[in-house]
Amino acid sequence: MNASAPSADSLRAALAGLLDGLPPKQAAQAVDRLIANYRGTTPTDTPVLRDRSDVAAYAAYRMPATFEAVRGALGALREAAPDWEPRTHTDVGGGTGAAGWAVAEAWEEQPPRTTVLDWAEPALALGRELAAGALDMEWRTARIGGALRLADTDLVTVSYVLKELTEADRAALVTEAARVAQTVVIVEPGTPDGYERIIAARTLLIEAGFTVAAPCPHSGACPIEPGTDWCHFSARVSRSSLHRKVKGGSLPYEDEKYSYVAATRFPPAPATSRITRRPQIRKGLVLLDLCGPDGLTRDTVTKRHGPLYKQARDAEWGDSWPPEDEG
Repeated sequence: MNASAPSADSLRAALAGLLDGLPPKQAAQAVDRLIANYRGTTPTDTPVLRDRSDVAAYAAYRMPATFEAVRGALGALREAAPDWEPRTHTDVGGGTGAAGWAVAEAWEEQPPRTTVLDWAEPALALGRELAAGALDMEWRTARIGGALRLADTDLVTVSYVLKELTEADRAALVTEAARVAQTVVIVEPGTPDGYERIIAARTLLIEAGFTVAAPCPHSGACPIEPGTDWCHFSARVSRSSLHRKVKGGSLPYEDEKYSYVAATRFPPAPATSRITRRPQIRKGLVLLDLCGPDGLTRDTVTKRHGPLYKQARDAEWGDSWPPEDEG
């Protein structure tokens, strides 16, 4: 392990060094194809990342966003289970290892041993280069699907993978993760269909005996009426210069929308309620959309609430509420 702990900055530095000299036009063409696949609806039984140019483009385009989304989910998990520390971690469909970087940062004092499983050898090779000397990771080629068998582990992460699988393979993968792990964290795009996949996975985890640690404040049915809305959160992602060239953006950042579930076999301490939308700050008051034991509610915090008002003004989408319930 390097003296400096894994972080978003160290990941960006590793990416910059590895991708230096990559022709932006070539990368942009690969990114266009990857975006079309990413937004598509048809599962594939072949790796999305076919060769090194695909993998390099993916790393520039998606790794920082995946890292930030998984980091957000792990942050909520740690609030609900502050004393739990995994010693082993399996990242299913981990590609170039973004989730492994996020896990290493979350438990930076003693990062768990991470095994990355993916069916795209070029992705594993590039991930291995990025992590060399910085992270304790093992990289294995595996067919990600219903036939996958996992070794016992403390933590399983599955990020931006379920979309690539058939419904039957998704269910089999989540069931297998529940069989071997103490904690399972699943992240999907913050879209209506991504949320539906998270809800399906959440149901399977609960049926397997898990308790939801985050984002939900309970393990009961989601209070959102199907088809009317979807639960998702947002992570701010800094763009590198190559990222801006590849995606044609001018802003130094973008917001990654994601849905997730973190569930455990041990009793967590979930949030009393969760802020489910960006807080609306008005003159003298803050409107908070919450999911809590009584379902979806809106809380109005005014100056009359004293210190709570300032905390509400500083609150962010995805935070637990009230703040004193944070771990």
